[in-house]
Parts: sequence; C-alpha cells; structure tokens
Amino acid sequence: MRTLISTAFVSLDGVVEAPGGEPGYRNAGWTFKNVEFLPEAFEIKGREQQEASAMLLGRTSYEAFSPVWPGMEEFARYKDLPKYVVSTTLTDDALVDGWGETTILRTLDDVAALKQTEGGPVIMHGSATLNHALSDAGLIDRYHLLVFPLLLGAGKRLFSATDKDAQQLRLVEHEAYANGVQKNVFDVVR
Repeated sequence: MRTLISTAFVSLDGVVEAPGGEPGYRNAGWTFKNVEFLPEAFEIKGREQQEASAMLLGRTSYEAFSPVWPGMEEFARYKDLPKYVVSTTLTDDALVDGWGETTILRTLDDVAALKQTEGGPVIMHGSATLNHALSDAGLIDRYHLLVFPLLLGAGKRLFSATDKDAQQLRLVEHEAYANGVQKNVFDVVR
C-alpha cells in the first residue's frame, strides 16, 4: 500500500491559502514576504521530490501549479512523476501539455484505489479542500508541515472543521530554524 503524504506551508493559526502568491488572497505570498528565507528550512521540499513516486492535487492547486511548475528548475523532478488530479469538473482537454502523465480521479474511492497500487509515496501539495476530504476519510498517512510564525486570520485552513473523533498523530521528525519556521513531520496513528 502506498503512503499518502500531505505537505503544506501553514501559518501558526492553520492557514494554507496562497503561500506562494496565488492571486485573490489578501496575504498572498506570505511565505516569502514575512519570513527571512533560510535554505535549510526548505530541505524537506527537495527530499519530497526525491522520495515521491507520484503527485496528487486538487483541481484548484493543479490549475495554479501546472502553468508554472513544468518550467521551473527547482521542480524539475515533478515533471517526470505521474500526476493525479482529483476533480469532478476538470476535463482531459484542460490538462497542461508537457508536464508528464496526468490522470483525473473523480472520487475519494479512486484515491483509495490509487493507494492500493504498487509504488512509493504519493505527495499532495496545497489542495486545501481535497486535504479536508482525504483527512476526514482517513486516507492521509503522513503530514509534512512547515509552520510559519505568522497569524494570518482569514484564509483556507489545512484541516476541516468536521465534527469527528480525535485523530492521533505521532511526531516523527521536527526541527526549528533561526527564522522561526518549524518543520513537523507527523504520521497518522491508525
């Protein structure tokens, strides 16, 4: 069974919206505008590219990343990975050319079936709405979180507000950096 990893830049108050500057959010670009860049704080991002065997995205994140990431040298490894986009509305003709194999999944059952296939970890970037659904369905196995020392207030949150039983996480890796960013890697306890 494949491991599904949710990776996110998250503010201390749980916001994940527009960390790289995606338009439409008043604090867009908060990871770069408000915190000193330290390369060592982002080591996990390079490791994720090397360890992942596939990438999973929601439609909104796919539409934000697919026009940009294929041409970026720092994301070159992702070009070769199979990509899966979970969407009920995206069509094959809307997929970006030149970013490798991309498959549209329509349901959470499709994601569960993907997890049952052979292969290494599947990494999920961004995709707040999809993250909520997958977490609530018990399909996420691990979280890679870079927590920024910011309070952003309004914005899309990493975790849903669904009324559900407590979900225990086990901290398996952590580090704090001089710029206040904290790396927290949690396994979901089953």
